[in-house]
Amino acid sequence: MDIALPGEGGRSTRYRLVGQPAQPVIGARFSRIAYAAAHVVADPLEMTDPWAHPAVDWERTMAFRHHLWRLGFRIAEAMDTAQRGMGFDWTNARELIRRSIAEARTVEGADLASGAGTDHLAPGAARTLDDVIAAYEEQFDFIEGLGGKAIMMASRAMAAVAKGPDDYVSVYDRILSQASGKVILHWLGDMFDPALKGYWGSHDFDTALDTVVAIIERHAGKVEGIKISLLDAGKEVVLRNRLPEGVVMFTGDDFNYPELIAGDGERHSHALLGIFDAIAPVANAALAKLAAGDRSGYDALMAPTVSLSRKIFEAPTEYYKAGIVLMAWLNGHQDHFSMVGGMQSARGISHYADVFRLADQAGLLADPELAIARMKNLCAVAGV
Repeated sequence: MDIALPGEGGRSTRYRLVGQPAQPVIGARFSRIAYAAAHVVADPLEMTDPWAHPAVDWERTMAFRHHLWRLGFRIAEAMDTAQRGMGFDWTNARELIRRSIAEARTVEGADLASGAGTDHLAPGAARTLDDVIAAYEEQFDFIEGLGGKAIMMASRAMAAVAKGPDDYVSVYDRILSQASGKVILHWLGDMFDPALKGYWGSHDFDTALDTVVAIIERHAGKVEGIKISLLDAGKEVVLRNRLPEGVVMFTGDDFNYPELIAGDGERHSHALLGIFDAIAPVANAALAKLAAGDRSGYDALMAPTVSLSRKIFEAPTEYYKAGIVLMAWLNGHQDHFSMVGGMQSARGISHYADVFRLADQAGLLADPELAIARMKNLCAVAGV
């Protein structure tokens, strides 16, 4: 099977598929906690004003969560992958969280945690730390009131209002001390969201590291773990080595996740990854091999996914969601390539052609004939 795809210089070239569709291990038990940050499926027929009033296909959105649960993943709900702060507002996030928590209760062994942030504040509306605290409290109260677990998302409002590390300590102390259950913290780098530059009150990594470690140490009984997404394996390892006993590291490094999850023989990272949305069948099979002690088998499966992930998450990294949704469409999890806010337009056809090639090489086109047919349609729209 082959397909004409745009190549260098925009010229159309033939690409012959080489991959064999991955065979996940249903019922596999993992030796790592594995959260997949899941995307939402837009409803293009209901979106009359896509930028201002996004519409969600709730049936397909929930079906995709069942797909991830079936493959053994926990779900990180209403996170960056779901376009929080990029077209997907708190009103929709509330409904998503409510539905997902209810849906999880119908599935034996299903688990999820939901993002609690401050994104319902209008830009510039937060003037004081109390405004930030009140916003976090509102979202924590909603999630925990439903019996859910909260992921304390990095806050644009916090980054805008805080004057230094002490302000972060004050806000995080307040929220963690009153949380009803264990919380996952979230350190998202500015490559994912430029508005988070200087988070933890400093542009210097070592200073920021000291601040977050101090917060975790004071609240070790309330912090399940911390997700770090800086796309720098060395920085993650430094933080991982400083975590107190009982607090786990969740890698959010979509460039270096295989080695970080496998670990160095003494410590390892668990996972809370957006790329798991797109590579779930292969990640499932790889994690099953890792749990069985087959490191070489794990590496062999994971290695081809890294090139795909690096392409999907290439700069501008915040637009990675487009590649995630492309993969869902190519694999039949939704009937269209439309996104909340029309974000499918954030990447060009050459990028999507590269994603297609790399997905094939990683064994991530579940039905190659369907994927070819859909990719041909996308290329035709782009004039290829």
